Amino acid sequence: MQNVFDVLQERNYIEQMTHPEQMKEMFSKESIPFYIGIDPTADSLHVGHFVSLMVASHMQKCGHKPIILMGGGTAIIGDPSGKTDMRKMLTKEIINHNVACIKKQVEKFVNFEGENAAIIVNNADWLCDLKYIDFMREIGSKFTINKMLAAECYKNRMEAGLTFFEMGYMLMQSYDFLHLYETYGCKLQMGGNDQWSNIIGGVELIRKIGKNDSFGLTFRLLTTKEGKKMGKTEKGALWLDPQKTSPYEFYQYWRNIEDSSVYSVACMLTFLPMEEVNRLASLKDENINEAKKILAYEITKLVHGEEEAKKAEEASIALFEGNGSVDNMPKVKLSNPNCSLIEAIVQCGICNSNSQAKTLINQGAISLNDEKISDITYMLSDKDFEVEHTILKKGKKIYYCLEK
Repeated sequence: MQNVFDVLQERNYIEQMTHPEQMKEMFSKESIPFYIGIDPTADSLHVGHFVSLMVASHMQKCGHKPIILMGGGTAIIGDPSGKTDMRKMLTKEIINHNVACIKKQVEKFVNFEGENAAIIVNNADWLCDLKYIDFMREIGSKFTINKMLAAECYKNRMEAGLTFFEMGYMLMQSYDFLHLYETYGCKLQMGGNDQWSNIIGGVELIRKIGKNDSFGLTFRLLTTKEGKKMGKTEKGALWLDPQKTSPYEFYQYWRNIEDSSVYSVACMLTFLPMEEVNRLASLKDENINEAKKILAYEITKLVHGEEEAKKAEEASIALFEGNGSVDNMPKVKLSNPNCSLIEAIVQCGICNSNSQAKTLINQGAISLNDEKISDITYMLSDKDFEVEHTILKKGKKIYYCLEK
């Protein structure tokens, strides 16, 4: 079986790692229990979790055992990494609901039966019953404040104010690794590169208690050419839940990525062979659009299934190539068919406020039935619904079919 180290390297996942030579040798000799963590701060995963799940899938296919850790305990604190403000505190009831929803999405990427079957654990099971004094004596004594404050995840919060509550996050995540190491023989923690400081904390904690076989690996974050994380839309995050982001919207996002992102997206978010990845990335000018269509279909199929991917593809062809069916275009049933255009824009989720809708109209970005609308007082009427399909469009790529 292929060494997963080579797979991850070839597909451009690896950003940083501890003890690379030891890790590569370990991968070639034995099946390794490894874990990725997901804090259930919402009832759905989003594109930010996508790479983690793809890595877990590759690891399992190469003979290693995934442990999917749901952060039911750590979510009570909230990871300060990449945040300028303290995260909203969630109730335990909300967290438990989110965990149940996320489990269903994870099953699309890893197998929970057969050889190297994945398992799901919830760190609330061991964190919530910890005794503070005992924990700080056993675990807190292994960490120095100076080193913690030098970590990137804490430096970004120093000006806004970092609470002692949040500083406990690194200790908790490090303890997670120790618990999984002792309970399941887990030797490797993996996560996005913004988790490097937390992962290092766990690796070093295990080594400080006399073990020498704990490892950490981070993978690249998918970013645009401006360096911003991919997966942000005008509505917010690009969710894996079809109720939050429709399969059509999901498909369209990947259909419209930058040309320069084709290679990294094909490597990291599909299982296409590398020969095909390299072929797609080599396409130029108008031909690169064919690559984007293939990627959009493959990624949508992976997350939403083949049937929904085909529907999204057909809707896209209908809109942009003038043939196919519009039946699968996102539809919005208006609460009042004779509402203002501004209200219709907001109801479709094209933007979140009336003022933003006015700005779009003033900028000439809104069309109704292929006619650009520049009047911010425009009211929808029965005349607008006399056509077969009433289409509200923002720019050239965002379409909604309005229904009475």
